[in-house]
Amino acid sequence: MSAEENKARQRRVWEEVFNKGNLDIIPEFFAPDYEFHSSLGIEAKGPEGFKQLETMMHTAFPDIHCTIDDMFAEGDKVACRVTVTGTFKGELMGIAPTGKKSTVQAILITQWVDGKEVEAWETLDMLSFYQQLGIPIPNQ
Repeated sequence: MSAEENKARQRRVWEEVFNKGNLDIIPEFFAPDYEFHSSLGIEAKGPEGFKQLETMMHTAFPDIHCTIDDMFAEGDKVACRVTVTGTFKGELMGIAPTGKKSTVQAILITQWVDGKEVEAWETLDMLSFYQQLGIPIPNQ
């Protein structure tokens, strides 16, 4: 698929999965050997692993919304800079909800093969994330 087709598919994932919570389309867009790597220390493998990850995020942030600020594509890779907003209303990785709202920047680079996402690398402004939500910053 072309870089433009990959961008269109990535845009649809942001809208359908992240913003609308439509997890039913995941098998259509994610390869069986899909791998996700995150600055939160979260890894997901396969469409089912990604579905579990998104279920966790939508439980913790039921009003999560991602706005695409920039999107670039070359070859089989798509890079996005997004603004993520949400209210921390459910447990996240053992952290109790604070009820606070956050707005953070994230960068996601995805790799596409034959119309399916095969790998993704995500980085999130973790300092801002912790500060806005009132979560103690973990010692590294």
